[in-house]
Amino acid sequence: MSSEKTLGTGAAEHLWRLSGRGVAAVGQLLLWVLEGLGRLLKPLQDKVMARLYGQPPAPPAAAYGPYGTMITPQAAPEGPAPRWIAAWQRFSSSWGYAPVTGLLLTLAAVYEVGTNTSDVMSVQGAFAVAATLPMVWRREVLKPAAAIVLGATAASLLSGQAFLVTTMAAALCMLYLLAQALPRASTGVLAVTSLMVVGVVYVAGTGLSAIPWPAAVAAVIGAIGLGDARRTVQATEAEAREQRTETLQALGDAQRDQAVMRERARIARELHDVVAHSVSMIAVQAETAPYTMPSLSDEAREGYAEIAHTAREALVEMRRLLGVLRSDAPADGEVTPQPRLDRIGDLLDQHRGAGGAASLSVRGNEQPLSATLELSAYRIVQEALTNVRRHAPGAPVQIDLTYHPDRLAVRVHNASAGVAQTRVDGFPLPTSGGHGLIGMRERATMLGGDFRAGPAPDGGFDVSADLPFGS
Repeated sequence: MSSEKTLGTGAAEHLWRLSGRGVAAVGQLLLWVLEGLGRLLKPLQDKVMARLYGQPPAPPAAAYGPYGTMITPQAAPEGPAPRWIAAWQRFSSSWGYAPVTGLLLTLAAVYEVGTNTSDVMSVQGAFAVAATLPMVWRREVLKPAAAIVLGATAASLLSGQAFLVTTMAAALCMLYLLAQALPRASTGVLAVTSLMVVGVVYVAGTGLSAIPWPAAVAAVIGAIGLGDARRTVQATEAEAREQRTETLQALGDAQRDQAVMRERARIARELHDVVAHSVSMIAVQAETAPYTMPSLSDEAREGYAEIAHTAREALVEMRRLLGVLRSDAPADGEVTPQPRLDRIGDLLDQHRGAGGAASLSVRGNEQPLSATLELSAYRIVQEALTNVRRHAPGAPVQIDLTYHPDRLAVRVHNASAGVAQTRVDGFPLPTSGGHGLIGMRERATMLGGDFRAGPAPDGGFDVSADLPFGS
């Protein structure tokens, strides 16, 4: 008995698998036929798509002109379809989209009533206008407009008025918009309520008698389901945009931090040169003092030797620190003095040689400054002039150095050259090698001063820094 049962089960399974193979074979034959038709129609499809969307862009070829300049291939002309799509997107996002489409739907409803009855000014006409005209304000007051449209549609169907395509379209559109705007729980209540209303209309009225009830139920569920799906997609897209924004913000912060660290390392290397030069002079003078002053006592000679020894140790420690800041820095690099304010004239000559106009004005009582402060002021002027040549070529530049009792004020102003200079904070003006506003700000901050940069009232750009003397 069991063997017969097993045999019957095996035969049934074999027949099932055989039928599946038959269905697969028929489906494969249909796929081959459709694929063959697609290949035959491919030239015609390409022509139609080219007319609608334009020719696809050709791959870039390595073409060069007579002087080694690269020739960029021109973009293919754009077809009418992208222009139509772009025009429709602009229209659908404008404020006039809802009023225009709502009024058109109302006119279509009135026309449909006129085709069904000879009297437009009838009860059916009033219901048609009430079920479509609120679509004009669906963006401003969605829920009140939806209540009027759905209520008028239900009342029209329950009162035995003839079925209108326009009013059904307005009702389904409102269900879609409500499901898109309401939370998930409220959307479920809306779906249940709408299906109950459809059921009541089929039982108590004759407005939907020309439509099979499964079609009406499917239309209602489809409209609400599409709206709910759209809401989910929008929420997902908003979350993705927020994540992208956070990622870009984090990336921008990391880039700014890296730029700041690079500038600090660069400033530290320059300060190493300044301080190392001074300490080297101390060591040399301390070592040569016993030879230039033979009358020194033994205690003084020991003191000078200790000063020289301490200076040499300080130089070794500074070079070790420099090796930490920059691993590829030479261990025994040549120690040279960094530029000071007396070399700003060279910067002006370089700027004029590049085709720019520059002038220098010094105000106040000049006084001796520390090497660090003079180096920072020199670098601020140098990097400001570099930014002018890069972002506003040809613009005249005015450099002001003002000696106050407690600080040196540095201001570099360039007039407008028709090129906007923006993005002062956040991402700085792009400069090569890490120079730019970040370095200027770091130099002023290192000295305990203030730094400001931004567009000037005359359309140019201002860079100013206050560098305290006590730094």
